[in-house]
Amino acid sequence: MTTLTPSATPTLEDRITGSLVGAAVGDALGGPVEGYTPEQIMDRHGGRVSGVVGPWNEDWRTARPIAPYHKGDGHVTDDTLMTHALVRVYDTVRDHLDAYAVADHLVPDLISTPRWIPELEAEALPLQRIFLAEKWLVARIHYGHVDPREAGTGNIVNCGAAMYMAPVGLVNAANPAAAYAEAVDIAAAHQSSYGREAAGVLAAAVAAACAPGATPTSVVDVCLALAKDGTRTAIEAVCEVAAGHQDFEPALRPLREAVAPFDTVGRDYRAPSLGARRPSRLHSIEELPVALGMLLVGDGDYRRTVLGSVNYGRDCDSIATMSGALAGALAGGATIPPDWSKHVSEASRLDLHGPGRTLTEVAYEIFERDLARRRAHESAFGALTVAR
Repeated sequence: MTTLTPSATPTLEDRITGSLVGAAVGDALGGPVEGYTPEQIMDRHGGRVSGVVGPWNEDWRTARPIAPYHKGDGHVTDDTLMTHALVRVYDTVRDHLDAYAVADHLVPDLISTPRWIPELEAEALPLQRIFLAEKWLVARIHYGHVDPREAGTGNIVNCGAAMYMAPVGLVNAANPAAAYAEAVDIAAAHQSSYGREAAGVLAAAVAAACAPGATPTSVVDVCLALAKDGTRTAIEAVCEVAAGHQDFEPALRPLREAVAPFDTVGRDYRAPSLGARRPSRLHSIEELPVALGMLLVGDGDYRRTVLGSVNYGRDCDSIATMSGALAGALAGGATIPPDWSKHVSEASRLDLHGPGRTLTEVAYEIFERDLARRRAHESAFGALTVAR
């Protein structure tokens, strides 16, 4: 399979579209093998996953009665549903967002408008598909009337907010510090502790990937400069190991070993430890450091980066969502295998490119607003200091 050669300097629209399409395709590839180990994945598929595969259990409707989702066959999961919902919020507000934007726009979107849900093969409210950690948004904000800036407190600490923060990095393209601050504000409605921190760092990573001349190493360097506490230490540990690998196969076990001391879920992903997902300054979610590690292992190449993330197992749909967003932002949409994106778009009944066009328009508008605000500040500050 031959991929298109990315342009030397992708445009902003190409980076934004590449990031959003890259995230969705990574999500769809990782969905059917989520929760399993690399060894289980190899046994089930007769080798490593190299593209779109079918569901783990053919009888997916009854295999997991509590979560009867059709994962596989190119279906995106809740990672993409939430990402596209956040794009719609930006499309409505057309400016920077905060926790109140989540309460005013994202939560109503989740509970009021039926949409096609690929894993349910039906139209339904997004609320009926999203995971419990995302349902928390609705319970706390819509029903509990909690201050949105504090609503994330008490939720399980996981990657739930980080998995859909790529749009924040994209509207703050090439400004990682601003992306970090905005994502931390937005994620306050959803997460606390290292879950909220991961949201900020993922957004910063995407913004850094959009900078002209960015590389996987420069993206990681930005993350290390901004990340705090266990998140920073975990990224450092995983990326130090990743730097010694150029292929994901021999890197799978070493990356897991590097992140294990920081990951509270424990060895058995489907049976989390007693300390799992509790607030901590010492720990980190697993998904973000591994996604950055796979970006290094794959040297930013979309196919290598995402397939490494998928075959890692565990929460690999979210890992591949994050790494796919980063690889797509680095090189633009041409780096994504077109047969993958076509398959996912058709199977999920989603226009994967539409959100990119929308968010590009919004990003330009926000930049113009930022310029006007900056100039007004410069003028006011200049007037204050003229007599100095």
